[in-house]
Parts: sequence; structure tokens; C-alpha cells
Amino acid sequence: MSGPVEHKIATADGPLPALLWLPDGVEDGAEVPGLVVLQEIFGVGSYVQARCADLADLGYAVLAPQLYARLVEGSAGVPVVETPAGEGGLDEGMALVQRLDWDLAVRDGLAARDALATMPGVEESRVGLLGFCLGGGLAFAVAAASAQAGVPVPALVSFYGSALPQLLPLAEHVDCPSLHLFGTADAFIPAEKVEQVREAVTSGGARAHVRLELFEGAGHAFDNPDPLFHHPGASEAAWTSTEAFLAEVLPAR
Repeated sequence: MSGPVEHKIATADGPLPALLWLPDGVEDGAEVPGLVVLQEIFGVGSYVQARCADLADLGYAVLAPQLYARLVEGSAGVPVVETPAGEGGLDEGMALVQRLDWDLAVRDGLAARDALATMPGVEESRVGLLGFCLGGGLAFAVAAASAQAGVPVPALVSFYGSALPQLLPLAEHVDCPSLHLFGTADAFIPAEKVEQVREAVTSGGARAHVRLELFEGAGHAFDNPDPLFHHPGASEAAWTSTEAFLAEVLPAR
């Protein structure tokens, strides 16, 4: 595996910095599927980068756009924009989210998908989306926008997508294999909201290729290793489900 290496995504709104991981074998002419990974509220920090590396180790080309770079003067040269996880960075992360232009972030997600799909060694029609927290909802919105543009994505994984309850009108456009992961003790997305998500994304159970899994006792951001959020059992189980789901619907090897 190589990376991460800095990459610039060309967009209609100007260049966007990103980090890129390529699995072993791409340099030898092999073609691999890709995943665009969309960040949590703390940015493309060490945790998100570790998960991107995990995905590259599974055989995926992985591109993580740095959405917060849009909020920084001279963003084209910023290598990483992040805040610390935990109590020290929670307020800062929430403030950055409130400054984020959602429509621009969706366009950036689409541009990242297009950029990864056209890279040498990446299978153009096999680029999926995976997101955490902020990115979990954003991945859903990008999947909807991509489908409406005539380019349905082959896979979507959403870890506790915080915006999902507000995005349910888009569900009719997200007809790709999807995995949604939530904790039962999520203070940001209560159980009744999760059930609304379940009903919308499964269309009353009609979509067998859409799954929603619950993890008992896990709060929001349970996969983040910071002690404020981490639930070891849920994290391990959710990642195992993610690997199995991707191996089924977007196999790398």
C-alpha cells in the first residue's frame, strides 16, 4: 500500500486538497475498485486516515477530500485540516460544521468520486462511498446526487450519519447497496429517528440490498478511538460488518 499522498481534486469551485491511498498492485497495471471516504466533524484526522489505510489494505483505492480546506484562506496548499477529537475539539468541530456549505460539500463529494473513477488503475464503474458522522450523511446525499446525474454508485456505507434524518426525502434516489450503522445510545440520533431512517432507506423492507445495523450501548461516533466516544465492541463489530458488506457488493480481490 502507498500513501497517504497529497492529491488535488479539480472542481468547478477550485482545487480541493485530498489524501490518496493506493493498494499494492496498482503500479503493476492491475485495476481495483475505489472508495471515497468522507470525513467526520473533526476533519481528515489520524482516525479517518487510519480507516482509509485499513480500506487500502483490503485492496481499495481510497480518496479522502479535505472538506474543511474550503474554510481556510489559501486552501489549495493546506495538507490537512483537522481538530482534535474529544472534549477539546468538539466545540471547534461543531463550529466548523456550521460554517460548511452543504451544497458545496455535495459537489465536492461528486468531484472526488469522478476524480477517483478516472485515476489510472481504478475501475471507473466501481467507486463507492463511505462516511463517518458528518460524512455518513454527506455520502448519502452524494449517492443521491450521483444517481440523479445518471451515475449510480455501487456501494454506500454510512457510520451514524448525523444528517440522515433530515435527508430522507432523498431516499428514493439512493437505490444502491447500502449499509447504515448506528448505536442504540446515540444522543445525537435517537431511536425514533433511526427507525425513520430504517423505514425510508428500506422502503418498508422492499430493498433487500439495504441494511441497517444497531449496536447495543454504543453512542455517537463509537468507531472513533477517542475515549469520549469509543465503544470497542461496537467498533469491532461494525468494522467486521463493513468488511463483509464491501466484500459482497464491491469485492476488491
